[in-house]
Amino acid sequence: MPDIASAAARQQVKKERLEDLAARPGFLIRRLHQIHVALFYEECGAYGLTPVQYSVLTSLQGEELDQKRLAESVGIDRATTTEVLRRLDKAGWIERRKCRVDGRRQLACLTQTGETLLATVEESARRAHERTIEPLTKAEQDRFVRYMNKIVSAKNEHGRASLKFP
Repeated sequence: MPDIASAAARQQVKKERLEDLAARPGFLIRRLHQIHVALFYEECGAYGLTPVQYSVLTSLQGEELDQKRLAESVGIDRATTTEVLRRLDKAGWIERRKCRVDGRRQLACLTQTGETLLATVEESARRAHERTIEPLTKAEQDRFVRYMNKIVSAKNEHGRASLKFP
């Protein structure tokens, strides 16, 4: 028969480890990201769109950008940008072309289909964002977003890819 005292001790250690993780910002940020991605897929999965693709399409709304500026506007690296654009192009949501002035630069813009998709998915994506922070009051939500912006702005250079703020 198992020793009840040792089972209780193991439970206590497990509880302390979970409390330790719950006090780590990195752990919580990673977990929150996982939760948001799951909520995004619940709301937007029918459109076949990932959160990063949605960000790229949003950045292209109303303008044509080269891959470097596009990557900087979303904070993704060159390899990810290339792959995301390849998939968006294959889906017919963007068009890519060589820059007339500098043939080394690849430009991207939304197609009409991409514009329509953005308009269609907007409400679903908004719901995903709202659901992510819905446990907070409106004041807490505003503060939370301000705090996240403050951290991202202050630590931007530490990211794998730089985010260029307007």
